[in-house]
Amino acid sequence: MRAIAYSAFGGPDVLSLTDLPEPHRGPDTVVVEVRAVSINPVDSYLRGGHLEGLLDTQFPAVPGWDVAGVVVQAGLDTPELQVGDEVFAYARKDTVGAGTLAERVAVPARTAALKPTSLSFVEAAAVPLTGLTALQTLRRAGVGEGHRVLIHGASGGVGTFGVQIARHLGAHVVGTASAANHDYLCDLGAEPIEYGASLVEQASEHAPDGFDAIIDFAGGASLDSAAALLAPTGVVASIADARAATELGGHYVWVRPDAEDLRTLAAWIDAGHLRVEVARTYPLEQAADAYRDLATGHTRGKIVVTVP
Repeated sequence: MRAIAYSAFGGPDVLSLTDLPEPHRGPDTVVVEVRAVSINPVDSYLRGGHLEGLLDTQFPAVPGWDVAGVVVQAGLDTPELQVGDEVFAYARKDTVGAGTLAERVAVPARTAALKPTSLSFVEAAAVPLTGLTALQTLRRAGVGEGHRVLIHGASGGVGTFGVQIARHLGAHVVGTASAANHDYLCDLGAEPIEYGASLVEQASEHAPDGFDAIIDFAGGASLDSAAALLAPTGVVASIADARAATELGGHYVWVRPDAEDLRTLAAWIDAGHLRVEVARTYPLEQAADAYRDLATGHTRGKIVVTVP
């Protein structure tokens, strides 16, 4: 089968289109014929060797954890998934190697669910990692009805889902973003504010008594103002800054594959509570260009690679 792979750490130039053996079907896995793959910044960190020690890499390594496609083989014990099912998955495994940028991929059943019926394969592929990250982070922070929530990086891939999920849970959401994305955040249901020296002043206008939750999807200096903006009983959660846990008593979140959470997201999407934005698509043979595009940091919405 055709796949994108790399045999040494490096930039997008180490990626090449190659032929690899067909995936092995285990007893609790399904083989998925891939239709679309969403790419994420973590793919580039892994390809650069920056997460070695956290996750081991087996070369040649196929990147990608997000996938949408059709089940073509079912394992011996996968009653929840059958041949012909249209699925989406956050198909992260214990080692980096057998990723999703391929014509077919073995997907653990615990990482997959039936895709939202209202979405195309391209749109469905854009959901798993970002949607799960947003859902699990908000859950760890205990976000619920009536809460005042500040989301950093609100217009990014994870932040876009974070805003929508928090709003669906009944929270009032303030989101940081550049001025160019303020109308977009308003459309998602958030009150936008800008980064910079006046952030504390701007945010305090929306929550004079402090925020019940501060959610960091951006990293960098985002949590520098957390102590000044958090309510006495508020909670901080971050996917990018360990200070959320080590200094602020909150949570440092690493997203987990979870089929039940995917089913929750699918139900919310099909009910019209969440929408998906795809910025651009690339064919499989142009996957390196897709990663170069992602590295610019200027995309709003997900970049998706289509297969074949």
